Amino acid sequence: MSIKVDTKKYFDIDKTTLVKEEFNITVEDHAYLPHIDDIENDWLAFIAVPAFKLARKKHDGKAFSSFASIGTGPGLDVLAGAEILGAHKLGFTDLQDSVVNTAAANVRDNSADSSFNLVYGAGDLFDPFRGKGANGENQRFDVIYENLPNVPLSQDKVVTDSRNSGHYLEERQEPIPKEVHANMLDLHFLALNQVSSFLTKDGFILSLMGGRVSLDSFVRLGELAGVQSEIFTYGWKVQAEPEDVIGGYADQEAQGYGPFTFYRSEDLAAAFEGINVETSGAKAFEIESKLADKKLTATEAFEIWKKGGSIGHTVVVLKSYAK
Repeated sequence: MSIKVDTKKYFDIDKTTLVKEEFNITVEDHAYLPHIDDIENDWLAFIAVPAFKLARKKHDGKAFSSFASIGTGPGLDVLAGAEILGAHKLGFTDLQDSVVNTAAANVRDNSADSSFNLVYGAGDLFDPFRGKGANGENQRFDVIYENLPNVPLSQDKVVTDSRNSGHYLEERQEPIPKEVHANMLDLHFLALNQVSSFLTKDGFILSLMGGRVSLDSFVRLGELAGVQSEIFTYGWKVQAEPEDVIGGYADQEAQGYGPFTFYRSEDLAAAFEGINVETSGAKAFEIESKLADKKLTATEAFEIWKKGGSIGHTVVVLKSYAK
């Protein structure tokens, strides 16, 4: 399917310089659908783009040379890496050739600058970047972005069916710490565990994760993966696809994982009142403490949602460097 995106509205910017003012995006059948008509439910526009803006501000406003997205989908995040971060070397991966090739066409067709260097391929996590640089070295990037799925795919489904890209195959060959698996952060751990080989000297990775476990668990995630991590930004959003996602977490609780944390949307709105993106990371633990008596398990949240309640969750952007 094809969608049109008002770029300035979607990125919340006054003008575009490196991409077109209106995107014409093809969303391949297996790619995750962006919520362009509901910005507050769109991970890229509502969570990632503000983090990108903050990252550039902390870079003294200077452009980053290179950007990569792991699990790009239709490629909107790559276009954001170009416009918001100023990157001209643009890398991206996804599991399927059809998704990656469509993303590449979207990036080319919606660019207003002909000097972009696209580096992409289909495969697991960073595999398409291995040995693809000069002299057979890995491709490396200043900023890497990932918003990988947390919910494992049902055993009767496969990733290549329809839009199952919002889920992942649970069986992995790599060892994953028990506490990471219990927190349903497997793919984030694997990305952080591998990322040092794909970052430039001062590069970093931004990991977007639903805050359905404690903030300590996210910091610990970086430690277990062998990187240095900090809470970069902290926010909240209403749970998108609640039947699928909250229900998926409730199923995992029934199997002994978790418990996972959700909140009534009105409680989140009150706790985050007056908090801006720039200060949110520093205030994250304070906000979490304020919400302590408002926690709902996934099982409780699912029942409230089924009765018409609005359920949300906190959102963590974890910034990690190679040690």
